[in-house]
Amino acid sequence: QVQLVESGGGLVQAGGSLRLSCAASGSILSINAMGWYRQAPGKQRELVAAITRSGSTNYADSSKGRFTISRDNAKNTAYLQMNSLKPEDTAVYYCNADSVWTPWGRKDYWGQGTQVTVSS
Repeated sequence: QVQLVESGGGLVQAGGSLRLSCAASGSILSINAMGWYRQAPGKQRELVAAITRSGSTNYADSSKGRFTISRDNAKNTAYLQMNSLKPEDTAVYYCNADSVWTPWGRKDYWGQGTQVTVSS
């Protein structure tokens, strides 16, 4: 079984910064892509940023220039550095691990979510 554990959420004032971490644990052989999604109340879950195993990144337009995604393949951990936060960034942030290979096959996983609240 694979688990994703997120940390780093919290309350911050507009213009501030937060760093989210997502650690994957279990019988992991490799992880293709890791990404961060968010869901605000009454809205659909949306992509924030994603990164492949080789380091290629993809950002939502709302994230470009403010957020940076990175990962440590040896630790099966992804990070999201969020700067210049805005009240509209308030949401539950979810970590996703795409195509996680274990001795028993391939599967996608989601973390439990971490709340990010940006006050104006």
